[in-house]
Amino acid sequence: MAVGQNQRNRKNDPMVSKTGKAKLGPLNVAQLSKLLDSSTKPKEKAKIQRALNKRPPAPAEAVAAPVAA
Repeated sequence: MAVGQNQRNRKNDPMVSKTGKAKLGPLNVAQLSKLLDSSTKPKEKAKIQRALNKRPPAPAEAVAAPVAA
């Protein structure tokens, strides 16, 4: 009867999947960079790096261009 009792005790967290792994989708570039620095497993680092590569570059570069005008 002990099988499946985790569902009763588990709290719903939108940032964690059912298996307990972190969801990378809603994180921004700064948060992903911090997570990449703190992670130690190569498989996790590769996953975070792929998520970073999907993101557009930081908007700070775009803000600097109109100031020159």
